[in-house]
Amino acid sequence: MARHGLVTALLLVVLAAGCGAPAGAAAYLSKLPVALDVTASPKPGQVLHGGEDVFTVTWSLNATQPAGADAAYKSVKVSLCYAPVSQKEREWRKTNDDLKKDKTCQFKVAQQPYAAGSQGKVEYRVALDIPTATYYVRAYALDASGTQVAYGQTKLADAFEVVSITGVTTSIKVAAGVFSAFSVVSLAFFFFIENRKKNN
Repeated sequence: MARHGLVTALLLVVLAAGCGAPAGAAAYLSKLPVALDVTASPKPGQVLHGGEDVFTVTWSLNATQPAGADAAYKSVKVSLCYAPVSQKEREWRKTNDDLKKDKTCQFKVAQQPYAAGSQGKVEYRVALDIPTATYYVRAYALDASGTQVAYGQTKLADAFEVVSITGVTTSIKVAAGVFSAFSVVSLAFFFFIENRKKNN
């Protein structure tokens, strides 16, 4: 009987611990306040090149937010996001209100501690693996658990282009052309030699 009571007590402790454990709060974009003013230095339609160009992103608390609205903000995560024009017919870039399922903002620009009352700023060199597309910038305010609690983004009308590196340089193109020409000449030469041997 005592053993049964002990097992029951342990079971209750385990269940209580499971209920008390955080389940990982789900964040939905539509429910987040637009509390950050975000700007990016590229001009609308400007073309940036992967591995070469650098741009600046700044963010600050929106002036319309009440005092203490940012008390839970611990860090800010800045990301490059696909503009709607670059999401069409591309399921792997699809927008979802559930941020755990959202594929809009796949490329991290930076993550920095949030400093209340001051403007955040980061300079970012466009990574070599950023796909060619049209982008805007979004910044999320994160709480201590890393959950999104607010956000801000640049205007979609201010979206800019990124052209990824192809890996094919001019020197590679020239070398490929030279080797192709050499192979054709070699083939013609050996063909001529073989025909001459047959005729003799």
